[in-house]
Amino acid sequence: MDPVAIRIGSVALVRWYGLLIVVGAVAAAYIDSREAKRRGQDPDHIWSVFMWCLIGGIIGARLQFVITASLENPAYLQGYLANPLSIINTREGGVGIFGALGGGLLAFYLYTRRQRLPFWSWTDIAIVGLPFAQAVGRWGNFFNQELYGGPTNLPWGIAIDCAHRISPYLCPPLGEFTEAARFHPTFLYESLWNLGVGLVLLWLARRFSRQWPPGSIFNLYVVAYPLGRFLVEFIRLGTPLALGLTLGQFFSLAAGLAGLAVFTYRLRRAASPPPTGEPVA
Repeated sequence: MDPVAIRIGSVALVRWYGLLIVVGAVAAAYIDSREAKRRGQDPDHIWSVFMWCLIGGIIGARLQFVITASLENPAYLQGYLANPLSIINTREGGVGIFGALGGGLLAFYLYTRRQRLPFWSWTDIAIVGLPFAQAVGRWGNFFNQELYGGPTNLPWGIAIDCAHRISPYLCPPLGEFTEAARFHPTFLYESLWNLGVGLVLLWLARRFSRQWPPGSIFNLYVVAYPLGRFLVEFIRLGTPLALGLTLGQFFSLAAGLAGLAVFTYRLRRAASPPPTGEPVA
């Protein structure tokens, strides 16, 4: 599997991973602009904030990977200290989705403050397209042959080149798994989950946007996406941190519970009758 989409001679110009991230981001922006127009808002704000969020997301994603990789494996930390420039080199390592979400959200917040836009109302607009971007971007893992699960006999299992195998599923003579072995395509499971989340959020936005307080659709995304990620992590190959759970699952639990708590609180607060003043004697 060639991870390079466009190559001139021996020079790799465009990789599938980066290309799919950009395609997904553009698709998300288009969906968001349609949602903004449906709500009577200026869709140009979506395209104006697009690069802000993309850059913020890339920075946050890389920072998450650097931090978590250093915590899980001291060798990464030693490498970053010895060569600080490797921190910004995404070809030496990877990125983290929760960092991408945090960085993109911070950039989005700064933009809404600068433009004096209601932050929570606009998060509901912007969030409906994000799961579709994730559904597309996850296929970059397929071309990179990474983030796969354990062996499977299911008909949709995928082959992983020996060069991309990790222990204990190495090819002979280092391991016992032949080239014919098939593995769970966890990127596909997460892609389908994201697609489902996106469709549900679009329906909820059209059904309840006038009834729920601003930010509710965003909060539900913060519940739904981590739930899928938490479940997929049980299949995906990774090193448990504690209690049999990976670091990604702990991130998912924290984000999902926080999203659920905020959603419940805001919904109850909106449903509560406003306080009435005491009668004057």
